[in-house]
Amino acid sequence: MDIKILDSWIREFLETKAKPAELQKYLSLCGPSVERIEKFGNDYVYDIEVTTNRIDTASVYGVAREASAILPRFGVNAKLSRLKTTSKDNIFVKYVKYLDVSVDSKLCKRFTAVLIKNVKIGDSPEIVKTRLESAGVRSINNVVDISNYVMIELGQPVHTFDYDKIKGHKMVLRESRKGEVITTLDSKKFTLNGGDIVIEDGEGRLIDLAGVMGGNLSAVDSDTKNVLLFVQTYDPVRVRKTSMRLAQRTMAATIFEKGTDTELVTPGILKGIDLFKSMCKGEVEREIIDIYPNPVRPKKVSLDVDFIERHLGVSIPKKDISSYLSSLEFENTWKGNNLEVSVPSFRSIDVTGPEDIIEEIARIYGYHNMPSEIMTGRLTGRSTSPQFAFEEKIKNYLSGWGGVEVYTLSLVSKESVSDGALKLKNPLGSDSEYLRTSHISSLVSAAQENTGTFESFHLFEMSNIYIPRKNDLPEERLMLVGIFEGYKYRDAKGIVEALLEKIHLNADFEMVESNGFSAGKCAAIMVGKMEVGRIGYPENSKYIYYEFEVEKLYKLSAKTNEYIPVAKYPAQVEDITLVFPEKTKTGEVGDSIASNPLVKDWELTGTYRGSFTFRIWYQNPEKTLTDAEVEKERVKILQKLKEKFGGQIKD
Repeated sequence: MDIKILDSWIREFLETKAKPAELQKYLSLCGPSVERIEKFGNDYVYDIEVTTNRIDTASVYGVAREASAILPRFGVNAKLSRLKTTSKDNIFVKYVKYLDVSVDSKLCKRFTAVLIKNVKIGDSPEIVKTRLESAGVRSINNVVDISNYVMIELGQPVHTFDYDKIKGHKMVLRESRKGEVITTLDSKKFTLNGGDIVIEDGEGRLIDLAGVMGGNLSAVDSDTKNVLLFVQTYDPVRVRKTSMRLAQRTMAATIFEKGTDTELVTPGILKGIDLFKSMCKGEVEREIIDIYPNPVRPKKVSLDVDFIERHLGVSIPKKDISSYLSSLEFENTWKGNNLEVSVPSFRSIDVTGPEDIIEEIARIYGYHNMPSEIMTGRLTGRSTSPQFAFEEKIKNYLSGWGGVEVYTLSLVSKESVSDGALKLKNPLGSDSEYLRTSHISSLVSAAQENTGTFESFHLFEMSNIYIPRKNDLPEERLMLVGIFEGYKYRDAKGIVEALLEKIHLNADFEMVESNGFSAGKCAAIMVGKMEVGRIGYPENSKYIYYEFEVEKLYKLSAKTNEYIPVAKYPAQVEDITLVFPEKTKTGEVGDSIASNPLVKDWELTGTYRGSFTFRIWYQNPEKTLTDAEVEKERVKILQKLKEKFGGQIKD
């Protein structure tokens, strides 16, 4: 979460002569990271990154509080100016005459509201407009601006209702029921699933999607005379679920879903009252309704000197530890070598144990002040696992032949899996509900995304599929898969064969029918009687796809090369171009050529309009072959090819 805060606004709560660049540097070393500073008129704006666990720093006051503790550690005087309010006459009560309230305390830990009469709607003062604009918020009118101003200054979301639009002046905060519909302030209509936090009025109308956005039935407009100022804390989990499901990502929801401080409600509503008096000339009811059945109790954490020194690796005087914690508003007391710490309410969510206290001590002491020590010991550099090295070797071979490794999501749609596939309970969408049982759909999608970028390409991936097992979690099976675009089948098959040759496997290709492949366009890759993979055309696709079980390849591959001594006598090499009837399998032709005892090797070097050029190596281990002897063997080979395949030498 990123926030933008004006320098002059921070200094309203922070007494210091530190320059903006110093604030940026020292805050980033020990607290929230200030990513950049930008000039804003005669002022400066800080762009600050707020980590999820530190929502207490997502405000002007929160940043000022951090700075007041951090700057003195760098020799810069700084003092926090406490929150003040001019509203001294207001009292907090459980019941008020002007509003009938019913609250489910499981959904809302603290509910406060106050009626403000005879407000005057208009523009906000320039200072308010400027501060909101610097934070990236558009000024609308004084009433709406007050809500945003308090939220940015204190980190407490605030909402306003047109009091006269609340039927019966009654509010019921409850769970939504499935199928209920609400229209929000931005005129969007949503059908709720149930379990959302909503507020209904005296006629059962939904007037607020609590924690996310107000409803348009109670919206403040130019005719509003009486306003209900509304400050609460909500169940963060429910706010998060509602916000994500409805894709309504408001700043209020972003704050609420991280868990807000219930004690911050008091200064939040009092600050709002101050602003309504000064900006809207409103007449504020003395009684503030405050439903707070379970007030926060201070959390206590105990630790000792040995525990602190063992975790920090340095010895810090006890008085310094107390000073660091006190500057962060952690009350603490030493009893001998034991330290008891009281956690302030605004840190009660993220500080839960002794280790969290040590982290606070460490960051104020300064991570940069910790002793630096170079690691000792032997660095292996590479994994010692033979199987991992084997997998890496395969990837290197494929990359060397022009392949590009990709990483696709293991979560796919229902249409892409076989029966029994594991379904997620809380998928992000229908396209990622199941753990995949095959890579085909993932690789085809990856190829489609790249089609048109290059004339031809080869994508490959090594990752798991998840095979269903009855009454158990699925089997995780590591697969090597790849897909070709713009390749002839012969060329694609050649790369697969080359890979098998590199890992010393002799494989045969047998036509089979297979799910996911087009009929008659799939071959099983066999090593002996074991199927190790498949290659073919996926259904309704122009691509060529292959897959291997990595475990089988690893177990079957020879770990060392067979030594073959260099021949004493040279081979004679010649090219023969032949013509065969349509659908003749060149692999079988090659096998026939290789069956001659004097043929050392053969290779298909080219094809053109139905003709095939074979390169043949003739070699005798006992002597050098003469031209006449080679011609004799050639005649035998050609005769055999003619009889078996109908092959003829091309004219």
